[in-house]
Amino acid sequence: MAANTTTGAAGDGAASTVARRMSALGRAELTLLVRNKYALFTALLMPLLMVGVLRSTLDQVELGRAGMSAVEAALSGGLVMMLILVVYLNLTSAYVARREELVLKRLRTGEAADHEILAGTALPAILLALGQSALIVAGGVAALGVDGPQRPELLVAGVLLGVVMLVALAGATAAVTRTVESAQITTMPLFLVSSVGSGLFVPLEVLPEKVASVCELLPLSGVMTLVRAGWLGGGGGDGGELLGAALTALAWTALSVFAVQRWFRWEPRR
Repeated sequence: MAANTTTGAAGDGAASTVARRMSALGRAELTLLVRNKYALFTALLMPLLMVGVLRSTLDQVELGRAGMSAVEAALSGGLVMMLILVVYLNLTSAYVARREELVLKRLRTGEAADHEILAGTALPAILLALGQSALIVAGGVAALGVDGPQRPELLVAGVLLGVVMLVALAGATAAVTRTVESAQITTMPLFLVSSVGSGLFVPLEVLPEKVASVCELLPLSGVMTLVRAGWLGGGGGDGGELLGAALTALAWTALSVFAVQRWFRWEPRR
């Protein structure tokens, strides 16, 4: 009994220590985010602007086959777009900046494990993305008359899976990004492909069947399917389709984690 108690106390202490280290890293990263006006603008205001852009774009699209209004499509697509902006774009730049400033190298000489350093750096972006997700859903329901989430568990699963995937993708993209300035270029392919092909601007249901089948395999298509099915219900609610969407998203997440473990650089690129 005493041995079990001692083991439990040691485990609790280790978990507490990890939590303190990640909390400290998160607070430091939040301070740097607040000081970076461009990053703060991208994280706080750009998602709202993108929802407006999506709304005007979707007014020109025939959404009858998709079973949703332009407002519903814009809000659900805007939610995933927000994840890209807040998590992927900001975090890629943050990883590159901390690496080039030798911050990551110094952190590795301390007690924090590699995954703690990466997760701690990502913590402010993750919390901000979750908070903005809640605001988009609440604002859509309260101000724009959109129905509340039909299947909240799918919506939450889609958002969480999207956040984890984009954190890993940010780390993988940082591995091939030389400078903070070039991060605007290296992040552009995923941004454009996801915007056009993952159903953010134009729901996959209105695309030709063969094109939609290919687009369903893109990184954020599964996340988009889960988010729309969770919020709007209806068209995306087929069990097999949802399972396929979740497996696609999990596969891309696993590939991204592998890429980070294999190729992430902790020292400046020369």
